[in-house]
Amino acid sequence: MLYQHILKPLLFKKDAEEAHEFAIKWASRTNNSLLLQKLVQTFFDGNNPELAQEFFGLTFPNPVGLAAGFDKNGVTPKAMQALGFGFIEVGSITAKASSGNPKPRAFRLPQDRSLINRMGLNNEGADVVIERLKKTNLKIPLGINIAKTNDMSIHGDAAIEDYVYSYNKALEVADYVTVNISCPNTGEGKTFEDPDALNALLIALKPSENDTPTLVKFSVDTDKKTLQKLVEICEEKGIDGYVATNTSSKRENLQTPTSVLKEIGNGGLSGSAIKNKSTQVITWLFEVLEGNKPIIGVGGIDSAEAALSKIEAGANLLQVYSGLVYKGPELVKQIKSGLGNQP
Repeated sequence: MLYQHILKPLLFKKDAEEAHEFAIKWASRTNNSLLLQKLVQTFFDGNNPELAQEFFGLTFPNPVGLAAGFDKNGVTPKAMQALGFGFIEVGSITAKASSGNPKPRAFRLPQDRSLINRMGLNNEGADVVIERLKKTNLKIPLGINIAKTNDMSIHGDAAIEDYVYSYNKALEVADYVTVNISCPNTGEGKTFEDPDALNALLIALKPSENDTPTLVKFSVDTDKKTLQKLVEICEEKGIDGYVATNTSSKRENLQTPTSVLKEIGNGGLSGSAIKNKSTQVITWLFEVLEGNKPIIGVGGIDSAEAALSKIEAGANLLQVYSGLVYKGPELVKQIKSGLGNQP
């Protein structure tokens, strides 16, 4: 209630990225204060032991995780733990530091309870972020999301080397690593969702040769035929699980006026607008895998009902981000409460 009636109106007067920076600032302060962590935990935690699950040899106290994108630099993990998340995914991190794309680059679509961003993988770089995370002792699983450095001159073999560097750095601290393959890796804007490119990348990463679980994250725009081919490659290379899904480059079934969308321009669409599409990808993924590998469902989870629909589609774990913008930190507790009341 505090968020909906007081904080949200104030934050929505700010630019979307300014509001995010404000949230990161205060979460970072909580991250560095045991007193604030205990205070937050008192109000928001609400863990239910019955929600605990085990995947990849890791224990998740509940299935609700923080999606990559919120905390790119690993400055808030303890604060997010105090909020009651069952796991956290930091990133995306890249081999080289990047300031990202020019501002403005983050936008709200209130009518659709969604966001558009073209942040451009802004982060402090793998070395800095991983060194910071080495000092963080969490009680919940920590995932690291890796992507290729936002530099169009890095492509081909150099793009793969870029990924490998971040991957090896992430292995130093991560409980699991997510390989984000839907970000551009060439000057032409192609991605590692190209089967040949993905195959070459996974050969270089060698996920089956280490004990840390490696996951692959797919775009919500992936069609069923392509998804099946990509999964076949991933399974051959020993991938441990999947994250479905990343954002969409399309603008389908939106209430936001076309004129507003044109003014915003390019970017990845997230939030309620991609809820059904992401659920469909999860369904396809579950069918292809025959339920044999864990799936983390993400995309438009802004209620317990939306969370349940992902689980019914085949997701084992969940991640939220855009929903927090519209529903606030209370969302985590609400989802856990809703899932805990299921028969």
